Amino acid sequence: MLTQAQMLGLDDGHLVAVDDRQLEAQTAEAWQALVADARSAGFTLGLCSGWRSFERQLAIFNGKALGTRPLNNRMGDPCDVRIMSDADILDAILTWSALPGTSRHHWGTDLDWYDAGVLSPADLKLEPWEYEAGGPCHELGRWLQPRLASYGFFLPYRQALGGVSPEPWHLSFAPVSVPALGQFDANALAEQLDGADLALKETVLAQLPGLIERYCHRISLP
Repeated sequence: MLTQAQMLGLDDGHLVAVDDRQLEAQTAEAWQALVADARSAGFTLGLCSGWRSFERQLAIFNGKALGTRPLNNRMGDPCDVRIMSDADILDAILTWSALPGTSRHHWGTDLDWYDAGVLSPADLKLEPWEYEAGGPCHELGRWLQPRLASYGFFLPYRQALGGVSPEPWHLSFAPVSVPALGQFDANALAEQLDGADLALKETVLAQLPGLIERYCHRISLP
């Protein structure tokens, strides 16, 4: 079971190194077995994102909120935060990037994959078209789909449910991540955010229960 500090991305004591990334220990074991299976089928399954700290997620969120990082709306169109309301900025950010303290990447159970036999990390965009028919990761995705459950993985953002946009690259290790979501502590999150240098803090804290329901709990179940 993860501690609240680990849930919030404040503690990395539950992690092990996987290549140049970090994953929760059970997740890492399952991932490496899946990578070996893919290799035997002629694929090179790459890991482009694993654990992410609270501070890293905070930097991503603030950059988008303040206009120093690119921001797209739910339709994928570029946004200009200078002419948007705080509520609209927040929706655009959370469609694609988690609120600090709510990212499943904090847990070390969630990761982003790509076909490393076709793409280099520098060429990867993590956009849906790369995983659709004709895209560079499509064939590996077709091979993965029927095998994920046997390794404990599922796609939490498989469908558009009004929260996070579908992410065919995002895998979650169910034996650890499902219990983790069940123990998510909204009060601990609120306390952490209140003490952080968070852009849009007033708007976030005022809407926090609804944001947790929409962007944390609306997932495609295993």
